[in-house]
Amino acid sequence: MSGLTLYPAIDVRGGRVVRLAQGDYARETRYGDDPLALARAYAGQGARWLHLVDLDAARAGGYTLAPLLRQVADAGLQVQTGGGVRSREDVRRILEAGAARVVVGSLSVRQPEAVMDWIGEFGAERIVVALDTRQAEDDSWRLPVHGWTEDSGQTLDALAGRYAAAGLRHLLCTDIARDGMLSGPNFGLYAHLHTVAPGLQVQASGGVSGLEDVRRAAASGCAGIVLGRALLEGRFTLAEALRC
Repeated sequence: MSGLTLYPAIDVRGGRVVRLAQGDYARETRYGDDPLALARAYAGQGARWLHLVDLDAARAGGYTLAPLLRQVADAGLQVQTGGGVRSREDVRRILEAGAARVVVGSLSVRQPEAVMDWIGEFGAERIVVALDTRQAEDDSWRLPVHGWTEDSGQTLDALAGRYAAAGLRHLLCTDIARDGMLSGPNFGLYAHLHTVAPGLQVQASGGVSGLEDVRRAAASGCAGIVLGRALLEGRFTLAEALRC
């Protein structure tokens, strides 16, 4: 499993560690009031990376976690983080605050040309494109926006291919139907992505429920996997995932 990077995830809303079911802010579960302590605990279990999400900024814009980001980076973790990234200046500020990578979500769908420019400017190692996708009745993978309520008119296949051609390295892909549901990642989706854009380093996200999901992610060729609710609810520990 040496080729798989584990990304324990901390989603922050109002200063608290929370998880949303399928991205719905009305379906929030709280897991604690000290995200820094949780990050340090993950580091103590052997984490090298942390996936940090600013849920307040994701809704309203304006990244708010810079102080926390600096503290987490000082604790020895490399951090990929996003939420509310709307401009080049947002990317610059987050990187200067200590992020190793900036995660760009909805803007990656709405303004791909801008994000492709940032890949060229900041480097392919500093940008993660996050594409949240839902399978349509015709089996195509669509890319909804505005809280997953509006169809952007774009497909995962076409946009992933464009980003690969533009030099993107890291793609975080979530099957919306699996997000926060503990139903297992959609490994069929990731196999499809490897065919559509074989050069991308794909991070699996959404639905991880047990250690077998981690093993399958490694076997399926994913470069990384994001671990959220399953860790928070003690279904396994990060140390166990690293050893499995």
